[in-house]
Amino acid sequence: MEPVLENVDDYLRSADRADEMTTLDALITAEAPRLSRVLWRGTMWGGTEQAIIGYGRMLQPRPRGADVEWFLIGQAEQSKHLSVYLNAVEDGGYLLKQRAARLGRVKIGAAALTFTKLENLDQAEFRSIIARAVELHPEVQG
Repeated sequence: MEPVLENVDDYLRSADRADEMTTLDALITAEAPRLSRVLWRGTMWGGTEQAIIGYGRMLQPRPRGADVEWFLIGQAEQSKHLSVYLNAVEDGGYLLKQRAARLGRVKIGAAALTFTKLENLDQAEFRSIIARAVELHPEVQG
């Protein structure tokens, strides 16, 4: 995946779930106003084509191979759900995993949060996690 020059607001307006994605964008930018918003496109490690709005830029360590340029926070529209990627670590573990029980009716991977409806996400806890991610990673560039 790589950043592209497409306008993020245009992408949000054209999304199938534009209202939910715009709400997520507002929640993220309220807690992370210094982070840039950039659209990323390409093939994810699992082989699927994706478009992800990335917030902030960082070097993401990889278990094998060189570090990659990535984002601290990302959101994507999937065919049946929305995904939020949060590459924040606290005390040696992913922040999402540590707070999974507080986020509502969602599914949690190591650094991925998925839900079928925005109403299933505890938005207050989500905002708290975004704010904490920004605190934990001051090195992330806007």
